[in-house]
Amino acid sequence: MIDLHTHTLFSDGELLPSELVRRAEVKGYKVIALTDHVDSSNIDFVLPRIIKVCKVLNRFWNILAVPGVEITHVPVQEIKSLVKFARKNGAKIVVVHGETVAEPVIPGTNRAAIEAGCDILAHPGLITKSDIELAKKRGVYLEITTRKNHSKTNKRLFKMAKVIGAKLVLNNDTHSEESLKTRPQATAILRALGMTQLDINQVFKNSEDIVRNKKLN
Repeated sequence: MIDLHTHTLFSDGELLPSELVRRAEVKGYKVIALTDHVDSSNIDFVLPRIIKVCKVLNRFWNILAVPGVEITHVPVQEIKSLVKFARKNGAKIVVVHGETVAEPVIPGTNRAAIEAGCDILAHPGLITKSDIELAKKRGVYLEITTRKNHSKTNKRLFKMAKVIGAKLVLNNDTHSEESLKTRPQATAILRALGMTQLDINQVFKNSEDIVRNKKLN
């Protein structure tokens, strides 16, 4: 299993980075990205510390810890500069908090995130057809989430993305050990959306492709 969207005590998660990574390793995860919530107030504080702990853990454990960020609830005009700052300062995975129906995310965030070239647009809510088409063109992955309060639009996203040909990834938006789904649990969630086994295999492969194409391992 791979999870490219997680949170630790550096934002609203429950666990220290080391503890989250260790619990993921025990559950059979091979790769986990630490992507705490950031904006202009804390990105320069959080990111270096996540990079530091990932370097330490990767020396000793059989799981790849990847430093990243989730740019969250920021002015639309600031997204591009924050994506650029994150990449320049060592973030290997850049997630942007999409327009989930569970929170009052600023309209236009999905489009700005895709235009900025983030890696993953998290829980994009009622994303428009044109934004999905742009995500396909720009190579931005759209997230199917296992997190309950964001997952209401998963089925709609899957159906639209399949028609358009945009790439999907499955993430847990992990905040605690309980968030870390096993492969059978994740498969069941995807199957419930109406995915065939081929669709499911492709979703898992897309996460593997991100790891390989960005040369994270």
